[in-house]
Amino acid sequence: MLLTSLLALAPTLALLAAFVVVFRRRRSTASFLQLVGAVCLVIVVLTHVCEALHVFPSTEWGRPHSVGHYLDLASAVLGLTLIPVGYALSRLRSEQFR
Repeated sequence: MLLTSLLALAPTLALLAAFVVVFRRRRSTASFLQLVGAVCLVIVVLTHVCEALHVFPSTEWGRPHSVGHYLDLASAVLGLTLIPVGYALSRLRSEQFR
């Protein structure tokens, strides 16, 4: 589990870096939403790394109805929602100014 979590860390950090660059170039609501979504996805991967390494055992990583489970779930839902919403907003704004 640790290996897969660490392998997932590289692309999510690359995604985060890309959205940081986009946000620094275009400070808009759309780019901010994408940046927050990427941060949420990094949190998802980091919760899996912490689960594999047994860091913060009081959060009971991996158990249903635990703090770690809900942190992972909420971050995944937010990340997978905010990135497409930010993209849609940026496309709508670019279509509006054509």
